[in-house]
Amino acid sequence: MKFKRGATFVGLAAASSLALTACITEEVGPGSADTLASCEGKPNLSATGSSAQANAMLAFNVRYGESCPGKNIAYTSSGSGDGRVQFTSGYTDFGGTDSPIVGEQLLQAQQRCQGNDVWNLPLVFGPVGLAYNLAGVDDLVLDGPTTAKIFNGEIRNWNDPEIAALNEGAQLPDRGITVIHRSDSSGTTDNFQLYLETASAGVWTSGAGSDFAGGVGNGFRGNEGVAQAVASTNGAISYVEKAYIEQNGLPAAQIDNGSGPVPLSIETAARAIEQAEFASTGDGDMTLDLNSVYGATEPGAYPLVLATYEIVCSDGYDAETSAALKSFLTVAANEGQVGIDGMGYVPLPEAFRTSLMESIDAIG
Repeated sequence: MKFKRGATFVGLAAASSLALTACITEEVGPGSADTLASCEGKPNLSATGSSAQANAMLAFNVRYGESCPGKNIAYTSSGSGDGRVQFTSGYTDFGGTDSPIVGEQLLQAQQRCQGNDVWNLPLVFGPVGLAYNLAGVDDLVLDGPTTAKIFNGEIRNWNDPEIAALNEGAQLPDRGITVIHRSDSSGTTDNFQLYLETASAGVWTSGAGSDFAGGVGNGFRGNEGVAQAVASTNGAISYVEKAYIEQNGLPAAQIDNGSGPVPLSIETAARAIEQAEFASTGDGDMTLDLNSVYGATEPGAYPLVLATYEIVCSDGYDAETSAALKSFLTVAANEGQVGIDGMGYVPLPEAFRTSLMESIDAIG
């Protein structure tokens, strides 16, 4: 296919709340009693991790309860780094991360999985926006090199000639740029920096990773904290998952990918996702190579897109946990995708869903 900890909880009380269910159902529409899930296994699952997928998990949990009455997942939005640590330590049934688990952490996770393989299963796709707050500027265009210079401190003022060249006719103010970035270990940061490595034509030399390496700006925790900081600071800019941009009423810059400016939308992100290829070769693991997405130059393709993974054991769970995990993931990959575009996510393409279901079915 070319395809502060505990900020958000999806727990027992929340899942049973009629108010929450009504709110999410209003967002994504009514569900269906039809499901491919067996609905077997223990009633409650636990997971921790990516804040980028927190809103999707709210929707998935509602769908899970609709399709499998009495079933629930407690999800804590605390950042991708924490999601990997909590899973590796055996404190959660699975982890949510915007970057696949690799290296030493992967080896530790394999021990947690009784020596079995650990799989990265992409369940949620979400475009990341360059959210900004600049009084009097409703439309803004940036490209890879210019964005890299903003986030490494080379460009410090909004009326810099390089920004002005991309925004001919715009009245850019003589105001300093306040860079906002994630303070916690974040897969969103990792994906953003990987994008800059690919799209900046060599300007970004700070590397990637889950910690911001630009050396400028102010850090805030989670997508929630970053979006709120931008909303309260005239002259600010940051990288924020689309749903949080919309929740805070922020504008997002168009990205010129080399074929003209492309706005942030579900449709333009989906066009870029179609270019994604699998990087992994192991059975069941679905780690993606997103370099082709970050470097997408097709007209109308929005390149700054992240895939959020669920980290799972390929085997080694007890029977009750395995059955419940497979049921939840089955619901999330199928009826759970209905309506999530209204929450800022890109629904899984059909061909991708088929491959994902093969991996879910193979969990032991």
